[in-house]
Amino acid sequence: MKNFFTTLACALSLTALSSVAAHAQTYQQVWSDEFTNGISSSWQFDTGGGGWGNNEKQYYQVANATVVNGELQITARRENVGGLPYTSARLKTQGIKEFTYGKVEARIKLPLGQGLWPAFWMLGGNISSVGWPRCGEIDVMEQINTDSRTYGTLHWDNNGHAEYGSNTPTAPNVYHVYGIEWDANAIRWYLDGVQFHETSIANGVGGTEEFQKPFFLLLNLAVAGNWPGQAVDESKLPATMFVDYVRVYQKTNTPPPPSTAVLLQAEAASLNNGMIVEGCSDTGGGQNVGYVDAGDYLVFNNINFPTSGTYNIEYRVASGANGGTISADLNAGTIPLGNTTIPATGGWQNWTTVSKTVNVDAGTYNFGIFAQTNGWNLNWIRITKVGARTATSVADKALSAQLYPNPVTNQLNITSDVDLAGGHYQIMDGHGKVVASGATTDGYPGIAELKSGPYMLIIITKNNQKITRRFSK
Repeated sequence: MKNFFTTLACALSLTALSSVAAHAQTYQQVWSDEFTNGISSSWQFDTGGGGWGNNEKQYYQVANATVVNGELQITARRENVGGLPYTSARLKTQGIKEFTYGKVEARIKLPLGQGLWPAFWMLGGNISSVGWPRCGEIDVMEQINTDSRTYGTLHWDNNGHAEYGSNTPTAPNVYHVYGIEWDANAIRWYLDGVQFHETSIANGVGGTEEFQKPFFLLLNLAVAGNWPGQAVDESKLPATMFVDYVRVYQKTNTPPPPSTAVLLQAEAASLNNGMIVEGCSDTGGGQNVGYVDAGDYLVFNNINFPTSGTYNIEYRVASGANGGTISADLNAGTIPLGNTTIPATGGWQNWTTVSKTVNVDAGTYNFGIFAQTNGWNLNWIRITKVGARTATSVADKALSAQLYPNPVTNQLNITSDVDLAGGHYQIMDGHGKVVASGATTDGYPGIAELKSGPYMLIIITKNNQKITRRFSK
């Protein structure tokens, strides 16, 4: 957790400015805390005051962290303890769960208020012997005061304290998935599956050797300090940081390239909105995702389709009830790949494989899986190149449409090659309930009254063509 935020001009050479190289997702989940049964034994508490190196004003104590309805809640309060005017909590996995490389992410909703400083971060496991900053620090997420921005930063020792970071605008008062991908060459920061920063650590460039060693995780909510300042808006207290889950993935053997097949494990998605990871009894064991509600979705970042042509998408599924419907798309729904029906298999661990053939232009995409209905589990997805590209149909061209901004605040705009006049639309929430409907007016359905969350827009044109796109508010 940084004690100040400045950008070092000399560190500019550490940033990789080129786009991320395409790679198949080969991460497997190695640890998580879903907070379903309280605070697990993987965490221990830091307690006490003393400013924590940043002139903070809170006293950390166990009482300020609790689990309610499957969420960790870290609450900052106005109360005098240990000679300090505020209390809060700080949890860490030091000496219990430490990791070298991988994908680390947490789904969190943050409070806003002058003097508040929530963070999800990592420290080198050797901090007790070498001290800070030589141990290294990876700030996955920090936010201060009322600034609706996510900060991602590295701290290390390079003949003195060095740091380098970046930030990205963040919609306030909603859950976001904050994460990094870390390997021997670089650390990349993500907000809701979208990369916003990257720093090279290859061969210890710039003194970054410490980032090739084990790190542990921390979650905390500080009050005041050198970076947010000493002023505190006490009208915002108590303030709570809500943590839905923390997950760590590490790479396994790389599967065959997309020209042959890409195997995507459902539990290793770059972004999981709503689905729950559980043990799997399918061949090979491992984990699957279940407890799927209509509107839930998965995103796999940077999936490469090396050539234009026909691809077969296979889904390994199970359904204990009436089956359901799954769909796939590219780049947040801008390129729909169609629906696939899931049959009832007679049990939530009775597995079968269903498939759909699609045409995709060569490129690297964020590949999405969307739950059109509930009632099914998903173990994996396999993408296989099966033939040459067929000519793009008139219908494919006609159904192109894009929504912006996404996430949206008050006005959702639509651009499309299709004439939307004379059609009608529906907006469904994450549970499949229709929350708005009306006639299309060239793409401006009002959504100002909707609550924060994921939604699906369905447009039926005057020619009975159907356009389906996802957005969030």
